[in-house]
Amino acid sequence: MHLHILGICGTFMGGLAALAREAGHRVTGCDAHVYPPMSEQLRRLGIELVEGYGADQLKLAPDVYVIGNVVTRGNPLLEAVLDAGARVTSGPQWLAENVLQGRHVLAVAGTHGKTTTTAMLAWILDEAGLQPGFLVGGVPLNFGVSARLGNTNAAPAGGLGPPFVIEADEYDTALFDKRSKFVHYRPRTAVLNNLEHDHADIFPDLAAIETQFHHLVRTVPSSGRLVVNARDAALQRVLARGCWSEVLRFGTRREEPGGLCARGEAQAFDVLRGSLKVGRVDWNLLGEHNQMNALAAIGAADHVGVAPEAAAAALGRFENVRRRLELRGEAAGVRVYDDFAHHPTAMRVTVGGLRQWVEKCEAAPGAPRQRILAVFEPRSNTMKLGTMKAQLPWALEEADLSFCLQGDYGWSVREALAPLGSAAVVADSIDALAAAVVAAARPGDHVLCMSSGAFSGIHDKLLDALKARDV
Repeated sequence: MHLHILGICGTFMGGLAALAREAGHRVTGCDAHVYPPMSEQLRRLGIELVEGYGADQLKLAPDVYVIGNVVTRGNPLLEAVLDAGARVTSGPQWLAENVLQGRHVLAVAGTHGKTTTTAMLAWILDEAGLQPGFLVGGVPLNFGVSARLGNTNAAPAGGLGPPFVIEADEYDTALFDKRSKFVHYRPRTAVLNNLEHDHADIFPDLAAIETQFHHLVRTVPSSGRLVVNARDAALQRVLARGCWSEVLRFGTRREEPGGLCARGEAQAFDVLRGSLKVGRVDWNLLGEHNQMNALAAIGAADHVGVAPEAAAAALGRFENVRRRLELRGEAAGVRVYDDFAHHPTAMRVTVGGLRQWVEKCEAAPGAPRQRILAVFEPRSNTMKLGTMKAQLPWALEEADLSFCLQGDYGWSVREALAPLGSAAVVADSIDALAAAVVAAARPGDHVLCMSSGAFSGIHDKLLDALKARDV
């Protein structure tokens, strides 16, 4: 089969392209901006890429056009495809029909932590010898790729088909299918990590997203398992609307029988089921949010026969995902990190996790004071709309200084950050922003850059300027 993918350089569609190519299909694709690293990954797989959405791509005559959710009416190639009466499908639908069918799907959903938890779960199953397939919205460092088919022949004990782990996004499927992507996946094991209002461009409020999660719960069979964050009130409302599967809660109080909880610090903790210790995690990841992600992954792996003790041990060898508090370099005694945080809550837990680590370092005798400089851009559709601007001071309050780019958002970042006073700096260009950070930075500082995009290469700009300053 020949697939031509519109919007191929997105994380999900690029992963789908890799899976289709691995399965033996011919794959071509186009995007408005064909750029590294996704373009390089796809070309290495033998996938031909076209810049732009020209109608002349009809001459490729694929068997099916796979339409990404970035494509809208008025797109010249889409209009030509519709006029020609060619066969079209969405990415999630093609994946469900051609990859997920007949497999034990383990889907990870939630506002925060989807990518990291998906990567954790795939790694646990791989360490257990199950050779899972996976599709992750990032690049897990343990694997070096965001997607693979895995073993398509063997099923784990008690499982239905060979396992496939997928990041289950609630964003809409395509211009012709406004359901959330995850309703296509039909998981047998579903992780519900947490739930907040997000994607304000398509969901008017939290209740609308809760409805989509209710639809996901409806697709899980009675022999399936829901692994649910016990601390999240919105998820409890989702379950109250109907639940037909086994539920394993995590983040529970220790006295609650059957649930998974943690005892200890985020970087070294026992895993308890009720009051019984069933495993221990010792790793380098920071923050209570990653501790919760670990519990979710352990609970899901247990459903395909991986004992919590083995799962916890595997997490000790987990190397995280690119762009999750990833150290990009150090110059002039200043460390520069890259993180995907793009929602106020994600920003807060990322800064908070780094703060915990910094305070631990400062506790050593004679250790110097270390500051956190948070640098961010409101890049997601939700943030650009200003829906959550009032939460920004709360998201950044544990940083020593905060720096933000003022783009064409239709709202004032300066006004939003006014409660932070002189601890907040706003710049009108990326160069001015970088210059302000470099001027403020001093040895021992941690510069945390947060964006859902490339942030105009600010990480390299900062490192280059810091090196030049140190000469």
